[in-house]
Formats: sequence, structure tokens, C-alpha cells
Amino acid sequence: MKPVVVLSKCLEFAPCRYNGAMIPDRFVKRLEPFVTFVPICPEVEIGLGVPRDPVRIVSEKGDLHLLQPATGKDLSQKMRRFSNQFLNSLNEVDGFILKNRSPSCGIKDVKRFSKIDAKAPMAKGAGFFAGEVLDRFPGLAIEDEGRLHHPKIRDHFLTKLFTLARFREAKKTNRLESLVRFHATHKLLLMAYHQKTMRRLGRIVGNSEKRSAADLFNEYAPHLREALARPPRSVSNINVLMHALGYFSDNLSKKEKAFFLQTLERYRKGRLPRSAALTILKAWVVRFQNEYLEDQTFFEPYPESLVETEGKDPTERD
Repeated sequence: MKPVVVLSKCLEFAPCRYNGAMIPDRFVKRLEPFVTFVPICPEVEIGLGVPRDPVRIVSEKGDLHLLQPATGKDLSQKMRRFSNQFLNSLNEVDGFILKNRSPSCGIKDVKRFSKIDAKAPMAKGAGFFAGEVLDRFPGLAIEDEGRLHHPKIRDHFLTKLFTLARFREAKKTNRLESLVRFHATHKLLLMAYHQKTMRRLGRIVGNSEKRSAADLFNEYAPHLREALARPPRSVSNINVLMHALGYFSDNLSKKEKAFFLQTLERYRKGRLPRSAALTILKAWVVRFQNEYLEDQTFFEPYPESLVETEGKDPTERD
């Protein structure tokens, strides 16, 4: 199973920036073996060359226009038409990695001007293509390459991306047992992300009304995306780690328990990454051969080789 990711083509794939450059990106390069990339450059697709005169977004009376100051061309309709056609053509997609600050692909930091020759921007927002992506696929894993340099944002993006891809594969089977299996193996992950939604998803899987698998998958999907909307809080991760500890508690020495609890406390204070506590628990899962925990994606939500050292994010919710 490989997630399908639409990617701005200028990131590692082609020299198609407005200035003829290709942008090297270490994360994209590392991710490539594990996903199916769909590279695209919206500006090239609507007929702009490489290199090309830059474009900018201009807001006039509440309407957004994609203009090329050097030529005076209004490319708005061309870009909207391409965006609709391309996004309609996607049979499967789990996420997007788009070029930040691009008038076509930027997700949130694109400058908007009051007129075509304005010197300073009046606001910031999404680019033309990215705006359509966000409208159509609000629950998918969508990020720009700049934000993915942050370990916490990257971890959340990867967790969401691979979880949604696993769900998509389960849904393809149209079998109730596939949904039951998916929910069972993601229970601790969902508990960390959003415990209330996890319980709601459990009731859907319980299928007390004996509905069809297709109906259950369709009801499950939006709640899964809701659960994954935000990264889990550190306190939620600690609750899940303590829950997992309960499976071994009677078999551990006092020193082992104390060491683990000290590790959790250091994680809570931002002195250790979450992976420190996870590594201890993984060792106990192997040692005590706990099959339930062995199957939990919480311990490895995406390929381990994509894991990078994570620090305490000062903006993380507590």
C-alpha cells in the first residue's frame, strides 16, 4: 500500500519554477520510495513557459484574479478550468505537498494585492490551485514543503497520510471485516488523536443496525478525517502510553515502572521526544509477545525510516 500524493513538480522533479529552477527537498526525496507521487505544475499546465514572467493574485471588489503584471494577462479562468479538470481526474489521492508562497500552489501564505501594480500586499491566503484543493479535499493530508521542515508538523502529516491510505485500501474491499480490522489496529492512535471520536467510530463499527459495509465505510470516513484534523496533545499521548503500560504492569519490576514513568515526565516537560517512551514500550511488546499491541499503528503509523528526531514544539497544545 502506497499513499498517493500530488506534488508541486518544482520540488525535486523538474526545473519548472518561474525562474527555471528546481528546488531540492530532502523530505520529498526521502518520501519518494514510500508513496506514489503525482507531480504537477499548474502554471506550466495552463501554457506559461519556463522561465516565465511571475504572476500575482489581485483582489478587486472581493473577486480574486490571477494576473501577470508584465503582460497584463488575466489567467484566472485558465487556472480555474485546469484545477477543476485535474482534480476531477484524480481517482485516488491521500495528500498534497505544495510549494509555499506560490500564487498557484501556496496553501496559506500567498501575497494578495489590491491592484496589479501595488507595491505592498494587502493580505495573504491560498493560491488559485491550492484554494481549490482545500475546498475539495479539506480532510486530506495537505501541507506546503516549508512547514514540513518542522518535526511536529511532519509527524502529523505522515501519520494522517498513511492512515488515510490504509483506510482507502480497506474501503476498496467493501467488506465489514476490513473495517473492523482497520478500527481495531488504529484504536490507540485514534485514542491519542480524539478519544470522543474514537468511541463514535467504535459505535459505527459495532453495526447494531446491521447495515451494509458500504454504508459503514461511508459513515466512518468523515469522522476519521475529523479525528485526524489536528495533532494530538502531549497529554493525550501520555494517556495512551499509560494505557499501554497497563498491559505489562504486573510483569514489570518497580525499577522498570519507575524508569518508564520518569521518561514520560521528561517527555511531558519537553526534555525527551515521544519516541523515547515508545521505544521502551515497543521493547516490552516484543518481550511479552502482546499480539494486540503488536498490531497497533500507534507505535509505527508510518515507515520507521521516515522518522526524524522530534523536539518539543512550543506551540503544541497541552
